[in-house]
Amino acid sequence: MGKTVLAALMSSLALAAAAQETTPAMVAAAETNVDVVNSSDASHFLFWKQQKWLAAHTPPDVKKFPDAYKDPEGYYATWRASLSCMAYNTNIVKDSEAPKGYKDLLDKKWKGKLTKAHPGYSGTALTGTYALVKVLGWEYLEQLSAQGVQQLQSTTATPKSIASGERAVMVDGNEYNVFIEMQNKSPVKPIYAVEGTPFISSPTAIFAKAPHPNAARVFQNFIYTPKIQQMLVDVGGQRSLHPDVKEPAGRTPLAKIKMLPDDPAGMLPQVAEIKKKYTAIFGN
Repeated sequence: MGKTVLAALMSSLALAAAAQETTPAMVAAAETNVDVVNSSDASHFLFWKQQKWLAAHTPPDVKKFPDAYKDPEGYYATWRASLSCMAYNTNIVKDSEAPKGYKDLLDKKWKGKLTKAHPGYSGTALTGTYALVKVLGWEYLEQLSAQGVQQLQSTTATPKSIASGERAVMVDGNEYNVFIEMQNKSPVKPIYAVEGTPFISSPTAIFAKAPHPNAARVFQNFIYTPKIQQMLVDVGGQRSLHPDVKEPAGRTPLAKIKMLPDDPAGMLPQVAEIKKKYTAIFGN
């Protein structure tokens, strides 16, 4: 029952394309056909707010969230969160030999054994790559490219790559997909890099021209309640910023993970350049 409800919730939220590349006609179509929007690229919401494409609404439970994860004027808030973590296949890599961080991946023993999502296609990969560049610089990615890294279009695909044994180590990917693979008995384990693991904030908002504004507000109120937030964590493998939500047994709490915070305001003006530089290094 929980998985069915969660799937319905996820499919009810429109997954937006890159806002900076959206034409006026596309925006007009979305504004009048979509009520509630969700994206794993939090910079979208800054841009949409600047363009006055969003309607203000603060669900009651959002008032309990940390200020860093909600708009002060009530236009959006983090509905779900995750980490863009490293991971490995335990059938291929012994626990004692698993990399501890990103710099370890430059060892020649990992050549041809790595998989990574491309920020030109994935909001999570974009946010995570930006966080890595801030810590390690573009020089690190240039060195990493010499390792023959498999490039995939989604951070949902990289966990599958290591779960199947196609690649041994995941440079980045959705932590929640790693959890789901583990629940399915796949031989994978997450790695929380010593340099820090990128935190991925995924807000929701209501479009200003939503066709069903009242229903949209009711829906927003519903998906931020403790019950749904707990379901996201327990069933979907997500992280929640709701203070009443508990982490499942055996999962490393966020408080014990060194995180690289997301910075949508800093990333927004650099999105095109990040994609351009990354593609120049790794290809499309």
